[in-house]
Amino acid sequence: MSEQLKRTPLFDVYASYGGKTIDFGGWELPVQFSSIKEEHEAVRTKAGLFDVSHMGEITVTGSASEEFLQKTMTNDVSKLVNGQAQYTAMCYADGGIVDDLLVYKLAENNYLLVVNAGNIEKDFEWMKQHITGDVELVNKSDEYGLLALQGPLAQSVLQKLTSKNLDEIGFFRFAENVEVAGKSVLVSRTGYTGEDGFEIYAASADVEALWMSILEAGKEEGVIPAGLGARDTLRFEACLPLYGQELSKDITPLEAGLGFVVKLKKEQDFNGKSVLANQKENGVPRKSIGIEMIDKGIPRTGYPVYVGEKQVGFVTTGTQSPTLKKNIGLVLIEAEFAEIGQDVEVEIRNKRLKAITVATPFYKKQK
Repeated sequence: MSEQLKRTPLFDVYASYGGKTIDFGGWELPVQFSSIKEEHEAVRTKAGLFDVSHMGEITVTGSASEEFLQKTMTNDVSKLVNGQAQYTAMCYADGGIVDDLLVYKLAENNYLLVVNAGNIEKDFEWMKQHITGDVELVNKSDEYGLLALQGPLAQSVLQKLTSKNLDEIGFFRFAENVEVAGKSVLVSRTGYTGEDGFEIYAASADVEALWMSILEAGKEEGVIPAGLGARDTLRFEACLPLYGQELSKDITPLEAGLGFVVKLKKEQDFNGKSVLANQKENGVPRKSIGIEMIDKGIPRTGYPVYVGEKQVGFVTTGTQSPTLKKNIGLVLIEAEFAEIGQDVEVEIRNKRLKAITVATPFYKKQK
């Protein structure tokens, strides 16, 4: 089995840091190095370093690039300036989600798309089918390695390795050709943990040296390697969605609470626009909302949610929150039951356990 799994350029160094790997969407990736709790805590209080080289990178160039992206993305790409990133979604005609992704505007008619690892081939094929005019798409995923340094001390640690003033890179901004530890990289500031932090896009061959340099630079501050387990608990507490759980071909961005990335007023007709406009006007059938368990039990992905005898939805993600020390979950439920304070029951191991709907996000970083 493991022979067929894809590996990032960092695979060979995982073991020396205690990395335990799992199959994640066809990739052999570290679920943890020390422990999920320790790594989670490090990112919330100091900083953690993630290998996210499995993410996909696709370039879009040509004179019709912006027009093409306007037709395929729900957000308004025309608002981007050079050096800015934007979170967006691509939808099918029925409003279901192909993927959620980041669009980086490198220059006029020159964009870098960062897509989810499990969706790289699907996204690339889907976008190719929608090309009209002068557009060139290139899947460059194999050429890139990607590290994410996340946490309140991320900036002070990374600053040791570069002469670039990191204050100049604002939230959802980036800079190209930045020298970090002697390597030329793209540095952005988007984050998927609810904390401040940076993404470092480098040539595949340079990732291992960067990984070592960053951990060495952050040693005194307590920076440690972090795996997928902590990445999931961190993004979940901040209510940042995960494709395949909060988002899928059967869930629209409005149901998932991503109305802010759906720009219905832009003039271009994009895939799913009419369905989403209808949902916006008449209300969504289902909504994503938080729950907190009252009875003892952890709500897990896929567990059914009931009001009385009626199944009204299901858990998209749930865990025991390392920060809040509570059993919490995100659920997609029928809109009429999505008011805060609604009593619900989650079926856990054939038992219905009490829970209550609560406001999200569960965690907001301290100012």
